[in-house]
Amino acid sequence: MGELTTLPNIAAKLEAQLADAGITTIDELRRVGSREAWLRILARDPSACIMRLSALEGAIQGVRWHYLDEDIRRDLKEFYQEHKGQK
Repeated sequence: MGELTTLPNIAAKLEAQLADAGITTIDELRRVGSREAWLRILARDPSACIMRLSALEGAIQGVRWHYLDEDIRRDLKEFYQEHKGQK
């Protein structure tokens, strides 16, 4: 396992998906951001869900995704719905 698994919410599978999307370091993930990282994963895996998007944001913030601020969770949900055609 690489350095990304040292972040909250990132296990081996998500780390592998990030690597497939060209993101292999914590700095790259922070620079790209959760939304762009998730879009890159979605392009390769149509099953990418809201929890994966939330996990990425939590990893960047250094918290479990369950503890994300309510405003951030709402923004992520809107973003997810826009890109999954649910709005």
